[in-house]
Amino acid sequence: MRSSGRSRAISMAEPGLDVERRIAAPLDEVFAYLTVPAKYVRWMGQDAELDPRPGGLYRVRMGSGAVALGEYLEVEPPSRLVFTWGWEGNADVPPGSTTVEITLREDADGTLLHLRHTGFPSEADAALHREGWEMYLAKIDVRRRPRRVASRP
Repeated sequence: MRSSGRSRAISMAEPGLDVERRIAAPLDEVFAYLTVPAKYVRWMGQDAELDPRPGGLYRVRMGSGAVALGEYLEVEPPSRLVFTWGWEGNADVPPGSTTVEITLREDADGTLLHLRHTGFPSEADAALHREGWEMYLAKIDVRRRPRRVASRP
């Protein structure tokens, strides 16, 4: 899957953030945690609708009920994703108003994930999103078993 051709040029003046994380797993496993809904919600969100292809839907409902909404722009398995991002009902960072680029590369201990999120209207918005990404990316653990739902008698 390649670029949709809709990537926008990133201004160096617009507020943004970069976060890196080493994950003890191979590239393809980490990529699955970024593109397969059942794996995505193990580290972020309550439910996810992900269609990882250029023009495909990116929609994640968080525990608070807030919904992050965007569209995939570029998908290059297993090493790169670019999608738009924003919040339903949020005038400051509306759906599709910012861009997230995630690159993965092999590292001696597994995979190095680099996330760049750009296009924020203010440094304060970028700082809030940095906190969120750092918190959620720290939860990616491909060795962890999925949550089990207790069965009812």
